[in-house]
Amino acid sequence: MITYNYETEFALENETQLENWIEKVVSDKEFELGEVNYIFCDDEYLLKLNVEFLQHDTLTDIISFDNSLGKLINGDIFISIERVQENAKEYNVTFEEELHRVMIHGILHYMGLKDKSADEKMLMRKEENKALSVLKF
Repeated sequence: MITYNYETEFALENETQLENWIEKVVSDKEFELGEVNYIFCDDEYLLKLNVEFLQHDTLTDIISFDNSLGKLINGDIFISIERVQENAKEYNVTFEEELHRVMIHGILHYMGLKDKSADEKMLMRKEENKALSVLKF
């Protein structure tokens, strides 16, 4: 089950379709969707979490707290809408594409994908693109 929470003026217009998409990505990888909470917020909110929990005094687009157990995906994914807007401009993509990429990025972390090394980043991007390719509205 996916829950969407809003700590900013932003709100998704297509929650059910996104939940169905995420469930498909998870099941295609032979994982099971447990409880995932998306919390959409602003830079200030996410920076506070970044400092408090990760000791990083920098802006970021996403922080995910993984509570998965084996193949059962559970966790909280915090997304800064301001960072997503900025990144979309920087990467010359639509806001929606960047938002969907970030949303699935957190889920892929829960399934064991990392993005610290160059090789890990390349694999993460490949898996993000694969997931985005099956998203239909």
